[in-house]
Amino acid sequence: MKKKLSILIYSLASGGAERVVSVLLDELKEKYEITLFLMNDTIFYDIPKNIKIIYLENSNPSESGIKKLLKLPVLAWKYKKLNDSDISVSFMNRSNYINIIAKILEFKSKVIISERAMPSLQHKNGVQGFINKFLIKRLYRKADIVIGNSKGNCRDLVNNFNIQEVKTIYNLIDLKIIKELSKECVNYRDEKFTFITIGRLDRGKNHKILIESMEDIDAKLYIIGDGELRDTLEKQIESLNLQNKVILLGKQSNPYKYLVQSDCFVFSSLYEGLPNVLLEALSCGLPIISTDCQSGPREILAPNSDLHFQIEDDIEISEYGVLTPLNDIKRLSTAMKLIINDEDLRNKYRNKAKNRASDFDIKKIIKKFEDVFDA
Repeated sequence: MKKKLSILIYSLASGGAERVVSVLLDELKEKYEITLFLMNDTIFYDIPKNIKIIYLENSNPSESGIKKLLKLPVLAWKYKKLNDSDISVSFMNRSNYINIIAKILEFKSKVIISERAMPSLQHKNGVQGFINKFLIKRLYRKADIVIGNSKGNCRDLVNNFNIQEVKTIYNLIDLKIIKELSKECVNYRDEKFTFITIGRLDRGKNHKILIESMEDIDAKLYIIGDGELRDTLEKQIESLNLQNKVILLGKQSNPYKYLVQSDCFVFSSLYEGLPNVLLEALSCGLPIISTDCQSGPREILAPNSDLHFQIEDDIEISEYGVLTPLNDIKRLSTAMKLIINDEDLRNKYRNKAKNRASDFDIKKIIKKFEDVFDA
């Protein structure tokens, strides 16, 4: 008889954690009887037909932090009452809180939570940040198992939130599907050198400096993604007169057809867990430039380096890509010009990219999830 597995996440919008959940649903559907619990009806990724979906609510993404906080016990009680699973796994903060509060309310399932970002940085500022850090400190330790998707955010949970045991399971990618989807035809670029990036248009992804860096670079930049800062970024592009150099492509269900035709993937994020988009860029054979967040990019691009180190005043030509300091337009611009002008370096990275991506292939990572679920 199959074990019952519930997966709780806010929605299946176009994000990295959501993509991982969509892959898990497809890969685990034969082994487990799966129920997907959502709090918002946004579904960007495909869901297998035999997966049962239950909505705890139809949340408004823009509702206040106080309202979200006050609703946590109610949603946890509802989650417990509607859920008879053997294993309950949740992704991202709010879902994790609900999963753990349900356990406190004597939910009988094994409770597993998954942290997807660097919480001490993600929740650095303001009252809402303070509340989230408080909840992580108080609640996460009550889970049966805590998973981080990088060594960096696991270290953050241990050192800054006193979570004693955290298991690292890297994000997974389906190389076979990516290869097939990348063959889809799209005509979107011209003869100019083409940079591309993917990410939600929010402050954490820091597209602002990426756009600024394009002022003195002879190339084009395509940005895939949508979010709360779209209007702000459009105004920035217009104010800098970069309409012919920086193009917002919006959400794309198949980003791989764009990646495979581009010259370089560039990433300006301020904090991460383990960014899926870097893995996807590698799988499409792209050279990569990325900010050296405290978690994620270094583990992917410079895995044999000191993972505690963070570059601050230079660029680093690492094993699988170029790392730059956080929020540093000058160094980011230097790295972009280097990639444009150094064909040998580009080819070196292209030749190594897919081999590195294979370390995160679904076949290697899925077993780690199964081992945790069945422990």
